Amino acid sequence: MVRTVYLGTSDFAAVVLEALAESAHRPSLVITRPDRRRGRGQRVQSPPVASAARELGIALEQPDAVNDEAAVRRIAAERPDAVCVCAFGALIGEPLLSSHPLVNVHPSLLPRWRGASPVERAIQAGDRTTGVSIMRLVAELDAGPVYRQAELALDGDEDYATLAARLAPLAVGLLCDVLDDLPEPWEQPEAGVTYAAKVRREERELDPGRPAAELERTVRALSPHIGAWVAIPDGDRLGVRRARTAARAISGAPGSVSEHDGALLLATAEGALELLEVQPPGGRAMDAGSYLRGRVRH
Repeated sequence: MVRTVYLGTSDFAAVVLEALAESAHRPSLVITRPDRRRGRGQRVQSPPVASAARELGIALEQPDAVNDEAAVRRIAAERPDAVCVCAFGALIGEPLLSSHPLVNVHPSLLPRWRGASPVERAIQAGDRTTGVSIMRLVAELDAGPVYRQAELALDGDEDYATLAARLAPLAVGLLCDVLDDLPEPWEQPEAGVTYAAKVRREERELDPGRPAAELERTVRALSPHIGAWVAIPDGDRLGVRRARTAARAISGAPGSVSEHDGALLLATAEGALELLEVQPPGGRAMDAGSYLRGRVRH
């Protein structure tokens, strides 16, 4: 058994933690980010990993900065053979980098999609494959040597939620394999490096000046955790939860939203996007038919 400490924050990291806790490498300590105010009501909420650690009965710390002396001492007190990191969401620096083997779970086939949003960017780019890499953390972003990789074929209809659900068990299996024997990693190739920048707020708006196929991928990449939206004629925003490229062409300037044979269509610079599930401002998510019937009543 390898003694481990676990650093993570997101929903994906919580799923990996829950599975790791059932293995021979159950962490003795979990480190995550502080509670934050989130959502429209600005309620204080714990990160998903904090909630998972409490349910699992694992010791939990939420330091303001993981590189602070107190946090470093707390991790060292566990005498870990390895510190596992998954979607922690903050830079990890010295002295942690040189004090312990930091084994990082990264949901892409490195060196493609280094950075904060590899799952979203793989979907947006229309990649046909993705996967998981288990790597050793170094100072340069996601540039460390790789212990293990596994590839996953994409069908072209995944959204973030369904793809993350497929990647998580793959990640756990690879991570446990690495922890079993801590093999020598191999250096990443210099060719093929791409970066998955964090999704910006403005990227959530669907730009009708882009092709419909590109917007369809964006909807899937941001669903359901971030969400996309489109401006509608009354100046408001219509959330878009599911969409597909329309089989038929429509007339109308890019950005116009109209009904055609019971379908809700957004005209774009290249083709039309059929909006299948939408969320009106202040309302609940609904299928396009319900939305259109509601507009007629009003």
